[in-house]
Amino acid sequence: MQNKIKYKNFEIELTVLIPCLNEAETLAICIHKAQNFLKAYGVSGEIVVADNGSTDGSQQIALTKGARVVPVPFRGYGAALIKGIKEARGKYIIMGDADDSYDFTALEPFLNRLRDGADIVMGNRFKGGIAPGAMPFLHRYLGNPVLSWIGRLFFNIPTGDFHCGLRGFSRDRILELNLRTTGMEFASEMIVRASFSKYRIDEVPTTLKPDGRSRPPHLRTWRDGWRHLSFMLMYSPRWFFFYPGIFFLTFGIGVGILLFPGAKEIGGITFDIHTFIASSFFLIVGMQAISFALLVRSFGAAQQIMPDFHFSWLQSFLTLERILIIAMVLIVGGLVGLITSTLQWASIGFGPLEYSNMLRVLLLSMTAITVGAQLAFTAFLSSIIEIPTR
Repeated sequence: MQNKIKYKNFEIELTVLIPCLNEAETLAICIHKAQNFLKAYGVSGEIVVADNGSTDGSQQIALTKGARVVPVPFRGYGAALIKGIKEARGKYIIMGDADDSYDFTALEPFLNRLRDGADIVMGNRFKGGIAPGAMPFLHRYLGNPVLSWIGRLFFNIPTGDFHCGLRGFSRDRILELNLRTTGMEFASEMIVRASFSKYRIDEVPTTLKPDGRSRPPHLRTWRDGWRHLSFMLMYSPRWFFFYPGIFFLTFGIGVGILLFPGAKEIGGITFDIHTFIASSFFLIVGMQAISFALLVRSFGAAQQIMPDFHFSWLQSFLTLERILIIAMVLIVGGLVGLITSTLQWASIGFGPLEYSNMLRVLLLSMTAITVGAQLAFTAFLSSIIEIPTR
């Protein structure tokens, strides 16, 4: 068979990978269903249980039912899957939870897409059908739809069910990604990193039914939801840092230019020095956010976990020397304004001054000094990060 590979005298096309932590109630059912699939469709395969330290006899159940057990010394959903993927012997891997909520007898659409050249095949529970009680209300109508929408927006990933636990992939292609997260956010890392690497990501409908366990699931709604969300934010410096930074910077500069000459009345509302102060802070925050975006991109590229983003041209232009020149101009300009304000104050014996006019010059000067210092520090830190890649 063309799609089979040879490993230690065995020809194995598919590994069904099941992460496990105390799943004695349902593990045997999942293994039995996976075996029925392999037999019914004539697929040369194996079933691997990546055990995360079960204490309820899950390992013995797996061995008795004919599965191969891979012990995983570190706790975590991602840790179990990473170890299981490395130990898998199949060309393709289809992973699924051990709670009997996914149908391991209906893996043919996943395998067919993999055979057709897809790097990752995602299940979509919203298209395939979610049985009553299979997914908590918050997960079904808030968590999954919102996180999936964020995934499509941030990373242009063509899937409607970003966190489906039933998915297939090419073993070699996934290993090339060098995935690292050990918790539930592993599911997000896999799809995000695959998108960065321009992998072909397909989607097929799949079903979800209530799991067969009597105990609560390992998944924790708010904790694991936050871990998924924070991961996506950290992996998208454009949306988390760069775009907000551009907005704050533009707003701060625009308002500052408008109010520097003096107070302005708009729609019966007078905007004066207090709004000017706010605009200075917005400008500083915006510049800091843009700096963070460039630093994250430098770190991600150095660690080979992120590609160059659309604003990489900006970082290519803003070399250490050019940024330091810009920083020096801002700092010197700010010092000139600060000295001018001090001399103006000294000229009247350090007595009372026209509060509004002097404060505008002083604020502008201090903002220039602050932004200049930020740019200088950012330039040096970015250069330090890039040292190993030069």
